[in-house]
Amino acid sequence: MESKDLALACAKILSDKLSQNLSVLYVREVTTLADYFVIATGGNSTHVKALADEVEFKLKQEDIVPDHIEGHGSNSWIVMDYGSVVVHVFSEEAREFYDLERLWKDGQKLELDFD
Repeated sequence: MESKDLALACAKILSDKLSQNLSVLYVREVTTLADYFVIATGGNSTHVKALADEVEFKLKQEDIVPDHIEGHGSNSWIVMDYGSVVVHVFSEEAREFYDLERLWKDGQKLELDFD
């Protein structure tokens, strides 16, 4: 699966699970970390974990597994590294604190329309 398709698939899964403030940033031109960052917010710590678990579950059904996952213990920021796509699922407070959109403002924000 191409990195853009993977990023959009992650975003769709998060949208379907009612994530808040969903954002996909194309960052390939500004970093070697990934091609895309998918950023979402959960309403509470249980929702944050449920969002990350759903992404992992749905992608695993397609034989796509993350290289690494961090943060399951904290439930305020879970990071899932799929190589060319990094998924960040935050609590509201953690998202405001880290403000990844500001840090990666030179990246291009994709328009999302899942209706």
